[in-house]
Amino acid sequence: MTPTNNASIAALLNGGNDNGNPSIAEAINKSAYPEQNFGVGNKWVKNLFRDRLGTFLGGHYDDVNLSHVLFSEREDSKEYVKLLVWSAHGRDKPSFHEAMEQADKDGWKEAKKGDSFGPSWTNHWWKVSLRIPSDWDKKYERIQLEFDPGCEALIYTTSGTPLHAITGGYGGDRRVEYIIPAKARKEGKLDLVIESTCNGMFGVPWSGNAIDPPDMNRYFGLASADLVVPNQEAWRLMWDWNIIRAVIDHLPGNNALQNKAIIVANEIMDVFKHNDPSTVSKARKVAEKILGEGWDAKAEGVYNEGPREKRVWGIGHCHIDTAWLWPYSVTQQKVARSWTTQVDLMERYPEHRFAASSAQQWKWLEQLYPEAFESVKKKVLAGKFHPIGGSWVENDANMPSGESLSRQLIYGQRFFQSRFNGLRCETGWLPDSFGLTGQLPQIMREAGMSNFFTQKLSWNNINVFPHTTFNWVGFDGTQVLCHMTPVDTYTAQADMGDVRRGVLGHKNLESHDSALLVFGNGDGGGGPLAPMLEGLRRIRAVANSSIDTEIPVVHMGTSVEDFYDDIHKQTNHGATLPAWHGELYLEFHRGTYTSHGIIKKGNRKSEVLLREVELITTLVSLYKNSYTYPKTRIDDMWEGLLLNQFHDVLPGSAIGMVYEDAEKIYNWIAKESKQVIKEALKKLIPRTINLPLTEETTAAEVQALSKGRVVALNTVHAPRREIVPISLSNVATSSAHAHLNKLIKEDVVQLSRDGKTGYVVAEHTGGAGLSPVTGLFASALAAPGVGSGGARAFETRDGDFVLKNSNIQMKISNGRIVSLWDVLLERELIPEGKTAGLMMFTDRPTYWDAWDTEVYDVKSGKPLEFTSLKVLESGPAYASLESVVKYDKSTIKITISITSLSATLAEDSRSYIRFDADVDWRQRHEFLKFEIPLNIHAQEAIFDAAFGNVARATHRNTSVELAKFEVCGHKYADLSEYGYGLAILSESKYGFAAEGNVLRISLLRSATAPDPEQDQGAHSFSWALLPHASHFHGSDVPLAGYFFNSPVHLHYAPEEELGRFGPLALTGQHGLFSVEGAPNVLLETVKRSDDDDLESGKGDQHIILRLYEAYGGHAKATLRVSSKLRVTKATLTNLLEDEKEGLQLQACPAADGRVGESDTIIEINFRGFQFQTVKLTVEAAHDRSV
Repeated sequence: MTPTNNASIAALLNGGNDNGNPSIAEAINKSAYPEQNFGVGNKWVKNLFRDRLGTFLGGHYDDVNLSHVLFSEREDSKEYVKLLVWSAHGRDKPSFHEAMEQADKDGWKEAKKGDSFGPSWTNHWWKVSLRIPSDWDKKYERIQLEFDPGCEALIYTTSGTPLHAITGGYGGDRRVEYIIPAKARKEGKLDLVIESTCNGMFGVPWSGNAIDPPDMNRYFGLASADLVVPNQEAWRLMWDWNIIRAVIDHLPGNNALQNKAIIVANEIMDVFKHNDPSTVSKARKVAEKILGEGWDAKAEGVYNEGPREKRVWGIGHCHIDTAWLWPYSVTQQKVARSWTTQVDLMERYPEHRFAASSAQQWKWLEQLYPEAFESVKKKVLAGKFHPIGGSWVENDANMPSGESLSRQLIYGQRFFQSRFNGLRCETGWLPDSFGLTGQLPQIMREAGMSNFFTQKLSWNNINVFPHTTFNWVGFDGTQVLCHMTPVDTYTAQADMGDVRRGVLGHKNLESHDSALLVFGNGDGGGGPLAPMLEGLRRIRAVANSSIDTEIPVVHMGTSVEDFYDDIHKQTNHGATLPAWHGELYLEFHRGTYTSHGIIKKGNRKSEVLLREVELITTLVSLYKNSYTYPKTRIDDMWEGLLLNQFHDVLPGSAIGMVYEDAEKIYNWIAKESKQVIKEALKKLIPRTINLPLTEETTAAEVQALSKGRVVALNTVHAPRREIVPISLSNVATSSAHAHLNKLIKEDVVQLSRDGKTGYVVAEHTGGAGLSPVTGLFASALAAPGVGSGGARAFETRDGDFVLKNSNIQMKISNGRIVSLWDVLLERELIPEGKTAGLMMFTDRPTYWDAWDTEVYDVKSGKPLEFTSLKVLESGPAYASLESVVKYDKSTIKITISITSLSATLAEDSRSYIRFDADVDWRQRHEFLKFEIPLNIHAQEAIFDAAFGNVARATHRNTSVELAKFEVCGHKYADLSEYGYGLAILSESKYGFAAEGNVLRISLLRSATAPDPEQDQGAHSFSWALLPHASHFHGSDVPLAGYFFNSPVHLHYAPEEELGRFGPLALTGQHGLFSVEGAPNVLLETVKRSDDDDLESGKGDQHIILRLYEAYGGHAKATLRVSSKLRVTKATLTNLLEDEKEGLQLQACPAADGRVGESDTIIEINFRGFQFQTVKLTVEAAHDRSV
């Protein structure tokens, strides 16, 4: 040891060193650790100290714990609170000004706490006059009105500006306070108006079960109408306490932070004294040991401190079902209530951001609550209130057609763009839809959205969906970046459990480790509450002050788009993410493809009608300058259809009141669309009359008709030839009608046995357009190219019944279909010993009655026999059988028919066997289906879907295939092998199944909740069996499906008008538009551009065409435009009509042979299942005679 070292040691022993360090002796002498211990020590019994915490709020000790000091004052006497009430008549829902006017006429009545009011769904208006005690303003931090009507309510100013929502009752969504403004406090008085509606957040179920049918006679009581003073510091302590308790409850056992939180919570209890107000602040100071020193003073600034890595991104949201356990009218009120409250919260919590979907709800707010809309709009423009999703409603994504799904986004995006300075949503938003078609990624990208949020697949009841953040790749290969929040809900309560699930539930942490926390009361609306925002601040404070990584960093103040931008950045635009290809099939709620059959039919028929309306009005508007395209009327109809496609309406899972409204909308669309078509056709052929005649047809109109022809209007852009029935029974009620009857019969090729129906041959070799029906020619009675001979129906000597024509024969024996025979190939399609026909299944899901059908009922099928069979029509153009099936309390009348013609004009096309059912349905918890076993072996079946089709397994190798025991399809379901197949065609049904070699279509269900009368009563619907002599990919099934869903329309036109069909005239092999060289490409939509100036007619005129590839392969299609339409430019656009690329125009000789005239042809390339939007610039309309 060196001398230097010895000196240093000595210095340390005796007096420290030159650096000021204490000597060892000093350190020993100054030790705080006692030498002797006379105490017993502290033995921590963790569970007891933890259990003790349950006594600090409420419960048995609420007279001495924190609950006792939450309020400082309460006044409810007439001296301080005066109430008047007026009840709207029946279920009327007047606006504020209408209510005030009517109430003043009827007279207001005095009211008091404890009064009851109702019944369900009625609206009651309150005048509330408050006088504030003079000493309260300076004495207290906050004064509130506590108004609890037990139901939902909205507070207004006396001039009609919505202020704040009320949710009565004592559930987790309770919100009964309104903060008295500073101005009113100083003045000592405040007058308010409150509208209360007699329903809870989830309607009025007659029992405690939310999905039970509504109690239509419920009354609510006014539980409180009090002026109160909350002890704000005590409330803040309660929020501190709740988060400290959450740390304790949610962190894993023996975690250091958890143990510390238990100690701190006990210290809070020790410090707090209910009779000493000063201890509240002292207790809050103790809470800072967990929350961080001085955290509260930072307010929203707490989000700017601590870790920079954002793990959980908070966004306020209020999932409002556009209808469900309440009707549309109540939703309109829910929107105003929920959103005005969020505007108020934004004033108090600057970090609060709120996302709201569904342009329909925004439009309702704009129309019905314009003052509230303006308040919301200001927050939108300030970047705090965010339109999301870009859709008209949060629609069902299984059953709407491709065009409907496109219009959801077209109408939604255009609404937001028009109201908010060109804003377009970038993220699709369907958190609650019951499965998602694989065509959605392409549709969203074409509407300007590359991100998608959904959640419902977390409800799968067989397989767990494997991803959280992933690339969703659609049918055509288009992708969107999809996030399914690991928080596992879109109505999170923003508590510690929700925040932790954002990490713990994440399935793709290796790719991207953040999560979207979508919080706020929902389904019935409401949205975030102040305690949620307070809690999130505290959760972030805990993360800021602790090194424990068990508390994820939650961040506020950003948008959903910001969250997705971060995913794109962190994953190199999805390159490091997993992918999911095809549909997002929900393994749950499979019964929704069938529930409420009338609604399903209304949807399909409306989709077809609107396609026809747009086609006809577009062509007439470009042909007659005296006719203006009725865009407003068409938009109104589309908005009605899109509204009814909401994900609890179209699926059939709402209460009965909703379907009363929905059916009115469908009936209006049917009536309005037919009127619009009639008006348009009158511009071309003024004296035409629609067939069959209606009550609106006058005798004078009919009597004025000269000799003419029955003409048929085909709205499908493909050649077709069909036998079409025409009713004659209602045209002989007067001499005028008898006159028309005589004229019509000259075109009839077959009369029914009772003389009430005629059958004509509608032939459209050129595709869409008008064409006179053909007469009684022998060639019309045989399927083209497959032999000769007509349709026949007869009973055999053995009592069997047979339907046949030159290519297909069906035999019914003992009430079941025992044979389906391809005459040309001599091939039997039904396996020996098997039969086809109606089947009845039990249908008893575990809980969600209208929603679910379960796998355990699939084997319960019981065959029904076609009883009381008889021959109705024996041919030669049309042949049919009739059966009346009696089952329990239900009657099923079915007409089974065949015509002499094939389904399409395709080579080797076969005829279909058609089933038309009229049902009086009275079953409960039973499921009617039709099934056919086939002598076909295939690993998969093919089902029509939006803009394409989807193949699904027929086997059950794994639980993934098992889960798809009931699936969605649109116009067809097909089972094929090489060289042959059979499709079931549907005109209004969506539920199908393919089990081995058995193909089924679901017809009627009979659930009893939430609508106890679901599907009870009369139904009419049709389906058909279409054999085809090739695999599906070489068949005419998609086109036949179009024809089956779009019957030709019959009219009677005088001879002098037969040459005035204009753009609807068919010449040679072509209509106005046709697709050549690609039989797999179908033209779906013809409409006017949304950007055209239709009123003035100034500027360029445009037609929008939408085409899609229907089979799943590439195509090079040639679009031919007749010389009747002068095209000057063609471009490809997206759904919002933003131009993408130009298309080359080429001239070719006119198809109609007119010398000097040229058609325009445009070549367009397609990949499998791609849809393309083509924008044609055309010459302005001028009245033409050709």
